[in-house]
Amino acid sequence: MFTGIIEELGIVEAIQPRSTGSRLRVRAPLVCSDAKEGDSICVSGVCLTAVDLKPGSFGADVSPETLTRTSLRLAKVGAPVNLERALLPTTRLGGHIVQGHVDGVGSIVSIDLLGDDNWLLRVRAPQELDRYLAFKGSVAIDGISLTIASIENCEVSVAVIPHTYSHTTLKERKPGDPVNLETDVLAKYVEKMLGQLDVKRSTITLEGLLEQGY
Repeated sequence: MFTGIIEELGIVEAIQPRSTGSRLRVRAPLVCSDAKEGDSICVSGVCLTAVDLKPGSFGADVSPETLTRTSLRLAKVGAPVNLERALLPTTRLGGHIVQGHVDGVGSIVSIDLLGDDNWLLRVRAPQELDRYLAFKGSVAIDGISLTIASIENCEVSVAVIPHTYSHTTLKERKPGDPVNLETDVLAKYVEKMLGQLDVKRSTITLEGLLEQGY
């Protein structure tokens, strides 16, 4: 589990294709300073397991499912990636609960300078994610916890402060680039619970009530 507060910009050192999936190697001195084999690390919004640890870098196996559903399939050697270690019980939750389970890949519409190094980022989200996105709700974009300033026709706008812009991959992004999107997990549970309530309501009939003695 993560918070969407990026700790370090890592660099993809190597990509090793395998018969199924691939292995990524990422240079990340800070994240690797206390990493252990099997630790979870969020890589541009994707929760991966650290393996083959070396001084200042870690490996991570990327499954075919992850390659299919995230922008990691387009990763290139030398590219920067947003990194965050799993949170601790004592960690301040500065962002929101991020699982590292990507719901879909969106595309950047624009990144516009507002002034004083503040930016407005617009991202087009897949249609199927629209129901989970709400005004002033949280969304993780490439693992970055951001607040939705507006949403219309699946186009999400978020404000990006100077610190976030300069300390994440956003400063490298341009219109058309893919980004990993994770919606707020609470929205998914609410949807499921409401769906179950609707099913229960739909099974109530007059005959059933009479049989129960009503």
